[in-house]
Amino acid sequence: MKILVSNDDGYQAPGIIALYEALKDLGQVEVVAPEHNNSAKSNALTLNAPLYVHKAANGFRYVNGTPADCVHIALTGLLGYKPDLVVSGINNGANMGDDTIYSGTVGAAMEGYLMGIPAIAFSQVEKGWAHIDACAARARSLVMELSASHIHGAKPWLLNVNVPNKSIDQLGSNKICRLGRRHAAERVITQESPRGETMYWIGAAGPAKDDASDTDFYATKQGHVSVTPLQIDLTEYEQLSNWSKIIHK
Repeated sequence: MKILVSNDDGYQAPGIIALYEALKDLGQVEVVAPEHNNSAKSNALTLNAPLYVHKAANGFRYVNGTPADCVHIALTGLLGYKPDLVVSGINNGANMGDDTIYSGTVGAAMEGYLMGIPAIAFSQVEKGWAHIDACAARARSLVMELSASHIHGAKPWLLNVNVPNKSIDQLGSNKICRLGRRHAAERVITQESPRGETMYWIGAAGPAKDDASDTDFYATKQGHVSVTPLQIDLTEYEQLSNWSKIIHK
């Protein structure tokens, strides 16, 4: 199996190192990741500046761009072959509910999916890397299980996986669930710069709004690993006929 690994926390982050170590003996595994932290970059591509690829001492390649840049460059020429799987993570913090819209971790996996390759985004629920080895072990187990299910040449799919920060013996089972929803974000934070200008910092994400028993929020709160299949089509099909009555030719 040929696996491309990326992330949004940067090529030196503990999460991607643990993920690579867990997957490296499953086949040909290569890492192409951002040079610096690129959290919340979603699917952004760099179109107005050149991108450079360098190789670290451990063999990881890193790019002065976004997570999506890394996967895009890898799949459109850098690797020279088409991987069987794109794996992104392990992210330092949850990517559940509305987070998936902004997530660079999900964005990297989604770029692989858009290129026709099955992809998985892995995140830990809490920041700080506690029990990262257990998370990496669960990631390896899931990749092996999917490989046994013949992902090679399969129709592309995209999975978003969130793992509680627990030891391997305390982790619950994998739960297939839908995305929950959050309340609106907290108020923007303002500060005065040394030059007297107002600086704005994006506020923290809001608390869970929809955390029903079939959501990722609920599953991880119960100690389980949430696994959510994602799709790209944003069309609101149920409203197409209604809009056609409002907007005329």
